[in-house]
Amino acid sequence: MGKIVLVTGAARPLSARFVRRLQRDPGVDRVVAVDMAPPVEDLGAAEFVVADIRRPGIGAVLAEHGVDTVVHTDIHGAPPGAGGTGGVGGGRAVAKETNVIGTMQLLGACQRSLAVRRLVVRSSTSVYGSAPRDPAVFDVTTPPKALPSGGFAKDVAEVEGYVRGFARRRPDVSVTVLRFAQVLGPTGESPLAAYFALPVLPTVLGYDPRLQFVHEDDVLSALGRAVGMAGSDQPPAGTFNVAGAGVMLLSQCARRLGRPTLPLLLPAIRWGRSALRAVGATDFSPEQIRMLTHGRVVRTDHTRDVLGFTPAHTTEGTLTAFARGRAEGLLPPRTVARTVDRVAELLPRSGQGRTVEEAGRRG
Repeated sequence: MGKIVLVTGAARPLSARFVRRLQRDPGVDRVVAVDMAPPVEDLGAAEFVVADIRRPGIGAVLAEHGVDTVVHTDIHGAPPGAGGTGGVGGGRAVAKETNVIGTMQLLGACQRSLAVRRLVVRSSTSVYGSAPRDPAVFDVTTPPKALPSGGFAKDVAEVEGYVRGFARRRPDVSVTVLRFAQVLGPTGESPLAAYFALPVLPTVLGYDPRLQFVHEDDVLSALGRAVGMAGSDQPPAGTFNVAGAGVMLLSQCARRLGRPTLPLLLPAIRWGRSALRAVGATDFSPEQIRMLTHGRVVRTDHTRDVLGFTPAHTTEGTLTAFARGRAEGLLPPRTVARTVDRVAELLPRSGQGRTVEEAGRRG
């Protein structure tokens, strides 16, 4: 018999894509999609169950369907309904409850279920935080210099703590945690995608942070590898960083997107958070400000060597693909390039003219 896989957070477009991908795998017998909101995309032949993972009833879902593999993707900075994902809405409080309380209830249900043999958790490199004394590159074993004090980053840190506790209590369950870098792609679910969609990008004066991205397609592939889809070796348990190769500066990203930047003093950005949210920066939180100040880069050698996964898209390629599906900014790169070329063509002639004129005066 093939796997019976339960996927949380199926109301999200990216999770719905993963549900459809699982159904194409011959090693998967059935897929059970769970969320407290109706999905915004088609789930194919998967069985959709309206369930709130914050409630003990999630245990009954596991038992009823005989689930042996759980993929927990319902960990986000905003609840369904924010950013155009459809669903319940509710703001930051609902997001935190779903992330932390929902994970606790789900892990409790998995602990009681003797059928569950594999758990895959979608996490984030936000767990490392962003601080001025951070190392140049984070490894999976590198502790953050400063623990996240709030927001999504703190949620992720708490979630991973509960997952480690579950792994100790159920050593017979293979547990894989995937820490994804900033996700970009056609669905535009991430807070960074909302930031890059602004007509003008507010930046912190004097800082040009290093950033890494991971393409949505690579998120799906990494989750599939962690599940152990047919045709691949059984993946090892552990924690893995997933990010596209290479690093980009925020200034480079702005130029590629054609977005002018507005350098501001850090206090001005903090004071203007409400105004920025009003114009579309829906999750311009303190942790996002820190990331746009100090940046964050992670090492992925462990993921390649142990998990056997390498993203197909680089960081630069991910941003290029993201820009391709968005409207051009106020400073389209092609227009800027043509302008620069024209100026470059004029400069030599101006220089020659001055040389001839000076030669005439000297003669």
